[in-house]
Amino acid sequence: MITVEQAEQLILENILTIPTEKVSINDALGRILAEDLCADRDFPPFNRVTMDGIAIRHEQLSKGQTSFLIEATAAAGSHEKTLQNPENCIEVMTGAMIPLGTDAVIRYEDIEIKDKTARITIDINEIKARQNIHPQGSDRKTGDVIVPKGRKLSPAEIGVAATIGKYEILVQRKLRAVVISTGEEIVPITETPLPHQIRTSNGFALQASLKNWGLETENVLLPDDQAIIEAKIAAFMETFDVLILSGGVSAGKFDFVPHALENQGVKKLFHKVSQRPGKPFWFGKSANGKVVFALPGNPVSTFMCLNRYFKKWLDASQDLENQQLMAELSEDFTFKPELTFFLQAKLSYTLTGKILATPVEGHGSGDLANLVEADAFLELPLERSLFKKGEIFKVFVYR
Repeated sequence: MITVEQAEQLILENILTIPTEKVSINDALGRILAEDLCADRDFPPFNRVTMDGIAIRHEQLSKGQTSFLIEATAAAGSHEKTLQNPENCIEVMTGAMIPLGTDAVIRYEDIEIKDKTARITIDINEIKARQNIHPQGSDRKTGDVIVPKGRKLSPAEIGVAATIGKYEILVQRKLRAVVISTGEEIVPITETPLPHQIRTSNGFALQASLKNWGLETENVLLPDDQAIIEAKIAAFMETFDVLILSGGVSAGKFDFVPHALENQGVKKLFHKVSQRPGKPFWFGKSANGKVVFALPGNPVSTFMCLNRYFKKWLDASQDLENQQLMAELSEDFTFKPELTFFLQAKLSYTLTGKILATPVEGHGSGDLANLVEADAFLELPLERSLFKKGEIFKVFVYR
C-alpha cells in the first residue's frame, strides 16, 4: 500500500497534454483558455469622462472664474471635440472623450445651469485638475496580457474577449471520459431491483461531477464478466481520453477489473492506498497515453476518490491553478486505524472568514444518502488518532 501523498504524486506525474480548438465566443463559457487575451489598444482607448457634467480648463479657476458659457455638448460615442474659448466649457456625458483644451470635469451636482451658462456652486478649491477623467491606457496598454491562458472562462473573461474583438477563442478541447460501473448486483435505474439487487447510482454521480467540470461523458453499466469488461475497455481506450471505473477492484473472486486492465495493456501505477474510504483504489496508464482511474464500488469511496484525486489530476492537466482549501475542525474527532481518513463534513463560515468543518458521520462507505448531509471531505492524516477542535486540515468540497 502507498500513502495518500504518494498516490497524489504518481497521479500528477501522469497528467495529459490537452489539444486545442477554436470556438465561437458564444460557446466559450466554462472552457479553458489556451491563448493569452491581450489588449488590442489602450484601455481606455482615450481620456474618458467618468461623470456627467461640464469640462473646463482648470487654470481658469485660479483666475477666480466660476461661471462658464456652454459652447457645445460631447456625448458618449461622439467624435472628439475641442474647446474653442478657454473661458467657456463643454457639457460632457459619462463615456465621452474629454474635449481637447479641457482637463477637469465638474459634476452636474456641483453646478447650476441657466441661460446656457454653468455656475459652480461648491468651493473651487475642492476642484482638482484631471478629476473625473479616466486617463487613456491607465487600465492596460496595447499588447498587455489581460487574461492569461489556463484560465477558466467566466462571464468576466467573455466580456474581455468581446472588447478586444475575439469572436473566436482558442480553448482546450473538452476531455472525453467514460464512466464504467461493474457488478452483477446492479440494475439500470429504470428497473425495479430484486431483494438482492440495487439500482446503479455511482455512474450517475460520477457523470454529473464530470459534466459539472466540463468533460464530455458517457455512462455504461457492465456485468462481472472479464471478457466483456476487457472488450469494452479495449474499445473505450480508442475513443476516450480517460476511463473511470467503479467497482471490481478489491480482492474478491469476481473483482476482474485489475486483470482486465492489465490484459489490455494498461500499466498499473498503484493499487491500494492507505486511506479510508477508498483503500482499493487502482490507477494506471496505457501505452497510448490513456489514463485509468479504477475506483472502489462503495458509493462514498467512489465519490471521495473522484473529488480527492481525479479533480486534482484534471486541474493539473488543464494547467489550472489549484489552491488547496483548508478548514478548521469544529469539534474533537477520533479515528484509530493507521489510515488517512476522509471525514465527511458540513461546512460553515464565520464572520471572520474561517471555514469550519463539522463532522457528519454516516454508516460507512456504502452510505450514499449521507453524502447529501455533508458537502466536503476533511483529510485527517494517518500519523494520529485524535484530532482536536480548532485544528486546520485539507478540505475537498464537492458542492
